[in-house]
Amino acid sequence: MTFSGFPDAGPAFYEGLEADNTKTYWLAHKAVYESAIREPMLALVDALAGEFGEARLFRPYRDVRFSADKSPYKTHQGAFTGADTAFGYYVQMSADGLALGGGFRATSTAVTARYRAAVDTPGSGLELEAALAPIVASGFDMLGEAVATAPRGYPRDHPRIELLRRKELLVIQRLGMPDWVDTPGAADQIAAAWRSLQPLRVWVDQHVFS
Repeated sequence: MTFSGFPDAGPAFYEGLEADNTKTYWLAHKAVYESAIREPMLALVDALAGEFGEARLFRPYRDVRFSADKSPYKTHQGAFTGADTAFGYYVQMSADGLALGGGFRATSTAVTARYRAAVDTPGSGLELEAALAPIVASGFDMLGEAVATAPRGYPRDHPRIELLRRKELLVIQRLGMPDWVDTPGAADQIAAAWRSLQPLRVWVDQHVFS
């Protein structure tokens, strides 16, 4: 399967799903989901696997067992590379268009503790700020689970308190539907954006998962 871009029909499909999140809508438009979302996403991650590793697509169905919201379908399709590595890359299509990013998840309290210790240490903490500065300047937002104030053992006036509050560190860039998104060149654009996260990946590998 050759990647040729994401058609405009993809966001339109999700706009309809947001308005009518039912099995009736899903079945009536499943062919659009397959051709405009799932197949291009599979082709994209296959095209990028040589550089970024194998990826997996998330299921389109929500786990509603413990949720008050019983809507059966997710209103986005995501794919994640690096499931077996410390740092992974993410791509998503939704009604808002394309989003992409990367980072690490806190798989244990020990991971969070190592991350915070590295942020707290002046040398590695400043290295992280330096790695993040151009990433944020280029349009990425920082995400990830965080505590409301200072984590236990750290002062509230710490110079890197916003980074310390986080249990994990993810960055994401919401691109919408740029003019290249429905072309084969989208793979190159996404790869370039992922490559721009390399300084963050190096920091995570050295200070959190070494």
